[in-house]
Amino acid sequence: MTAFLDDIANKDLALRDHAIAALHTKADAERRQAWVRKTILELIGGLPKNPGPLNVRLFHTYAGDGFRVENIVYDSLPGYRVTANVFVPDGKGPFPAVIVSPGHVPSGKAWDYSFGANFARAGILALSYDIVGEGERLQHYDPQLGASKVGAPTSEHSLAAYQTMLLGEHVSRYFIEDAMRGVDYLASRKDVDARRIGAFGCSGGGTITAYLAALDPRIKAAAVACYVNDMRHLLASVGPQEAEQSIPDFTANGLDIPDWIELAAPKPLAIVSTTEDMFPIAGARAAHDEAKRFWGLFGAEDHLQWIVGPGHHGALAPISANILAFFTHYLENESQKPSFIAIEPARPEDILVTPTGQLSTSIGSETIQSLDKGQASALVASPAIPQTPAELAKFRTQIRRDIRSVTHASAQPGSPPPLTNITGVDSRDSYHLEHITFHPSGEVAFNGLFAVPAQPSQKRSVVLLDDRPLDVLSRPNGEIEKFVNAGWTVLALEPVGGSGEELKSPLLGEYNLLALRTLLVGRTIIGLRIDQTLQAVDWLSAQHDAGSVAVYGVGALGPVALHAAALDDRIRSIYLQDTQVSYLTSVENPISRGLPEIALPGILQKYDLPDLMIAVAPRPVFDINPTDQLGLPLRQAAFESTFSSVGTFDDKVTQSRHVRWLGQEPSDLPYVKK
Repeated sequence: MTAFLDDIANKDLALRDHAIAALHTKADAERRQAWVRKTILELIGGLPKNPGPLNVRLFHTYAGDGFRVENIVYDSLPGYRVTANVFVPDGKGPFPAVIVSPGHVPSGKAWDYSFGANFARAGILALSYDIVGEGERLQHYDPQLGASKVGAPTSEHSLAAYQTMLLGEHVSRYFIEDAMRGVDYLASRKDVDARRIGAFGCSGGGTITAYLAALDPRIKAAAVACYVNDMRHLLASVGPQEAEQSIPDFTANGLDIPDWIELAAPKPLAIVSTTEDMFPIAGARAAHDEAKRFWGLFGAEDHLQWIVGPGHHGALAPISANILAFFTHYLENESQKPSFIAIEPARPEDILVTPTGQLSTSIGSETIQSLDKGQASALVASPAIPQTPAELAKFRTQIRRDIRSVTHASAQPGSPPPLTNITGVDSRDSYHLEHITFHPSGEVAFNGLFAVPAQPSQKRSVVLLDDRPLDVLSRPNGEIEKFVNAGWTVLALEPVGGSGEELKSPLLGEYNLLALRTLLVGRTIIGLRIDQTLQAVDWLSAQHDAGSVAVYGVGALGPVALHAAALDDRIRSIYLQDTQVSYLTSVENPISRGLPEIALPGILQKYDLPDLMIAVAPRPVFDINPTDQLGLPLRQAAFESTFSSVGTFDDKVTQSRHVRWLGQEPSDLPYVKK
């Protein structure tokens, strides 16, 4: 799967190589910048509008050696608050200033205390703030745990990213807005020279610094540490690591990480790298070399620096003085290299802004999820409920177009079946079991088990979508055997994608990083699995005894089954088990479980699962033990409330209930003989 996705990315990147090679003049570079800026803003859903007043609140001030620290809160968006330390040099301003973005560490701004203090001692006012999900800005803080219920900062970022993605936006827009509002604050201070504002950050903070320098012309110099690489080296090594660093359709649109820093040209910019970083030094070198040529088109090669030091990711101590010297040179016109000394606060609690050390338990704050929920009414589509069979036909046609655009599924029902090879045959008491590998043209190969009863009672087949291993499903008295004993011909598929990746958070599940890799190249996990299902139906339909075909999706495979049925009329009945009933519930509620595996960018701008229920009518849908966004069972009343639009449709058009709620009692399951 990874090799398949990386091959797509490398083809996209090869096309980008040609575009970059064709840049020969400053005008060429400026046209490229304009296109990249426009494309990126479209991909992230633009920046938030009407951010409102900053509403700065000063909580307390304390003195350091050669500086003082002001602890403040400002509004990034109305009610959406940012905690920050302001390191103010001794003496009289106006001073140049730097906004400092921390890496992905639970302590947030505390990580950068030494940088803030050294900037101030060098005569540069520094704003060091908490990135969302860090420091005093935990989105899911649990006072009883003293930590986030979701997990580390990357977990909070990813959950927020997938929730935001459902609305057709990208979480990076909020990270960028926090930083831009920080620049607003710096520019508003009388002791800051707004003509001399820089930006610095490492790791995740390096990401935000690159974004800020690219999109905010007020940034006059920037140092981006332990982030800059290129996609070829990144994908071939650790792969995508963070949601705000991974924008859906990014490489599919001909973009690469160097595009971010090249948007900043020709302003002074330092790429800061460490030789043993998890992000390969070879990738940093490739990005630097490309960017050096890009700066050269502006006649400003000397404005791009590459500061390299020994050590692992984020180990900046050996080169901290070089970073400081970059800023004193470009913001203060100072040629002498300053000293850099490690400085810690006298008391750790001094850097805390809020009384409790968390916004949520002191003065309160909106979260990304609450902001998403607040704008959902303006972004979520409300397709008109069909009132007649003719309107249903038009509705179904539109839904099919929308499914293609959202999932990027490409398989067409009725295509020639994929090539297969049988890798083994097992004989059981009442059926035989074929081990099959499917080889669809140009797509990922996948495995399946095909079970045929010795004496089928009727011609009916089921495509079984279950993420349990095939050897588990095929055990005696397992799911396959239960279907066979009830007279079904069974094709059980191993869902493409695999798992076993680093578990960032149990709530996110095992598909978080794979989903990011898939989204970058303009694909989706669900879309790939829809294709797999339709190809399986093509193969089944080519069998003489396939008969009526059903699809049975369990858990995260339920939305796959429903999407496939909406695209393929040959699927005559749909069974969903333990499946989330609506994507909207993941936006309306703070926490969702397993969202990366099923998330689809912009789906709620087009449709939701209840709309698919209408599109498959009058074919029956059996919803067995339906669940909410946490995977908890829904009572029948809550289920019927969620699908009220389906009930209204049935009253008008089908004159029956084609969607049926079933509890998970043995008599409800389709493989139980009636």
